[in-house]
Amino acid sequence: MKLSHSLALTLPLVSGWVVAADLSVKFDLPQLNVAEYHKPYVAIWIERADQSVASNLAVLYDVKKKDNAGEKWVKDLRTWWRKAGRDVTLPIDGVSGATRPAGSHSMTFNAARNGLDRLPAGEYKLVVEAAREAGGRELVKVPFNWAGKGKLAANASGKEELGAVALQIQ
Repeated sequence: MKLSHSLALTLPLVSGWVVAADLSVKFDLPQLNVAEYHKPYVAIWIERADQSVASNLAVLYDVKKKDNAGEKWVKDLRTWWRKAGRDVTLPIDGVSGATRPAGSHSMTFNAARNGLDRLPAGEYKLVVEAAREAGGRELVKVPFNWAGKGKLAANASGKEELGAVALQIQ
């Protein structure tokens, strides 16, 4: 299953800011051999060098649960919640989405819609956090240095709740 948003990072070269590009994130949710498997909640964001949130890209949770009960468990995405979640109203337009089953997933993001068109060149981290009911929680950070032009690829891997995580800017 694929969810696609398009992201074109667009800023003037003169300012040293990001130039037209697409930002794609691929992440694996491993199938765990457990008695009761629940799809994990997942948050994806871009973090500045000072660890502040530059942009919320995705918050995947049980958006269709009766009486918005799925929002109650978003707090289990502890790192995202402390950095950005408690300051937003869910669902976030263009950011919130449904949980995903085990497997590989790709998401592409639109710069203007996610505020990335104002992202200056510099050092960042793509952060992916997963938390599962009756399961664990894991955080994977993919560091990258954005020079403001060209292509970029970076990846990292989780150990339990997350598998491979890859970032690509074209």
